[in-house]
Amino acid sequence: MKIMVINPGGTSTKTAVFEDEHVLFKKTIIHAADELRRFPHVVDQLDYRRNIILDTLSEAGFVPGDFSCVVGRGGLLAPLQGGTYGVNERMTKDLKKAVHGEHPSNLGPILAKEIADEVNIPSFIVDPVSVDELMPIARISGLAELERPSWFHALNHKAVARFIAKRIEREYEDCNFIIAHLGSGNSIVAHKEGRMIDGSGGRSNGPFSPERSGGLPTYPLVELCYSGKYSHEEMVDKISSGGGIYDHLGTKDAREVEERIKKGDEKARTVYQAFVYSVAKEICSYAAVFEGKVDCIILTGGLAHSGYVTEEITRMTGFLAPVEIVPGEFELEALAYGALRVLRKEEEPKCYG
Repeated sequence: MKIMVINPGGTSTKTAVFEDEHVLFKKTIIHAADELRRFPHVVDQLDYRRNIILDTLSEAGFVPGDFSCVVGRGGLLAPLQGGTYGVNERMTKDLKKAVHGEHPSNLGPILAKEIADEVNIPSFIVDPVSVDELMPIARISGLAELERPSWFHALNHKAVARFIAKRIEREYEDCNFIIAHLGSGNSIVAHKEGRMIDGSGGRSNGPFSPERSGGLPTYPLVELCYSGKYSHEEMVDKISSGGGIYDHLGTKDAREVEERIKKGDEKARTVYQAFVYSVAKEICSYAAVFEGKVDCIILTGGLAHSGYVTEEITRMTGFLAPVEIVPGEFELEALAYGALRVLRKEEEPKCYG
């Protein structure tokens, strides 16, 4: 079975063709900033991106009629359980109106459905960012007005969880994992028997990352917000894309930081050690969720390519459980495999709304 995969990002669209589990074609289409500026809203890019995707696939020898389904990256949707969802009108309506926020990934389900409907094949999404499986007590914060959010890299989390479960000859639904996705943003999540029941993400809590602040000291943060030094928008940007390692060292590139450390930069060394320390400490905190019965700790994301990062985290957390390293992201594969499980009737597609 051939599967078309679409993953829209801020300045690019990744597309791929899979035959069963095997990738036949993969390409990242880069969009010029001047082109994207023509569109006031993300949804206005729909025809532009659709035409580029179809032209790219046509040049590679593929047409929509070749496929058994089309699967897109899920956008900002209402909170839902993990799994593979059929794209329906309710979903595309919410995304076109940006009911839960505007983001380029909102185009994924809409593009998938439009292309699939033309040739009468199904369209799906898999484990969107809005996956919310937190247990009730994990939501409660110290203020009744503020609930702890579920805002994780769900697609990659679930993909590497299934991969490692298969490696250790278990089912994901029978395992207890602590998974740390380490990239421009972090998410560290407790996976209990197939559900992400607790966790932290770099925009609201948890350790800082190359560009996100993570959890911050509350009183000083309030003082900073009301100091007059920053506007609301500037504080949001500082926390979400101008914080973390970047705020300390002026770079978001971990490779550059490691080079600076090799050349004797003590500030870079201290900040990087603090980053690794905070990740390891966060991982160990989730041992309480499982009462210490953890099958495996998994390190994934772009920073899992760093030997220094993975070795140090393993040194500090390995007493708790074996550590598996799955560097990089597997979003295209995760999308294809999720659709494939439904096509093979290994699981039932879920319904949005």
